[in-house]
Amino acid sequence: MTSPGSSSVSVDNVSKAYKQRSVLKNINLQIPANKFTVVVGPSGCGKSTLINLIAGYEPPDNGSIVACGRAVDGPKYDRLVVFQETALFPWKTTLENVSFGPLSRGLDPKDVQVRAKDIIERFGLSGFETKYPGQLSGGMQRRAELARAIINTPSIMLLDEPFRGLDAMTRGLMQAYLLKLFEEQQITTLFVTSDLEEGIYLADVLIVLSASPASVKSVINVDLPRPRDFKMLATARFAEIHKEVLRTLFARASAIPAQVHHLRN
Repeated sequence: MTSPGSSSVSVDNVSKAYKQRSVLKNINLQIPANKFTVVVGPSGCGKSTLINLIAGYEPPDNGSIVACGRAVDGPKYDRLVVFQETALFPWKTTLENVSFGPLSRGLDPKDVQVRAKDIIERFGLSGFETKYPGQLSGGMQRRAELARAIINTPSIMLLDEPFRGLDAMTRGLMQAYLLKLFEEQQITTLFVTSDLEEGIYLADVLIVLSASPASVKSVINVDLPRPRDFKMLATARFAEIHKEVLRTLFARASAIPAQVHHLRN
């Protein structure tokens, strides 16, 4: 069991509606500390809403969310979000964007600049420190977003379809960057995607949501070994997990109760 002060997240009986339209219904799930958890489900089922609630941008209508041992009652820098669309400040350079978080918390500017330049180099953006977001490719913008999150040393990373809209090659490169980052730092990660292959490839734990109003249909342990590379997509085990996720997604709601289901060898 995860200790109360750890970087796990508990979502207990959470519901959310907008203008009487129910989006999330009685969501119960555990996001384990230091694991990569992925949420998949039909388009419009409420995946982004779940991210917003855990981030503290909105309160649930019912239920409670606990992160890092504390009730979520608003945004906090230890829970950082990378959005579908770039949230880089267009009037700031790459270096200024990456430095923004720690500077806004009053950290020493000299120390922040040294650390920001080091992280920019790690993300393959050296030489682009003075470029503005509009001068960067889509993949570079995504890397800058990740760098801006990582410099804040978050306990929890929340990623809402961050690679959506990227071409296949750039998306693959970004998946590789994210996997390397996770395998180095083991930051508790919640990643939302509509791409099943991406979800299985990245995840330690895969949460399958039903259509809106979303409830948890299944929680699947993805027992693919780490470190991971693209060869894993062609393995029999990957195909087995993919088949199970498809079966869960497309089974009639009445055929699969909301329960925790673990894949086993």
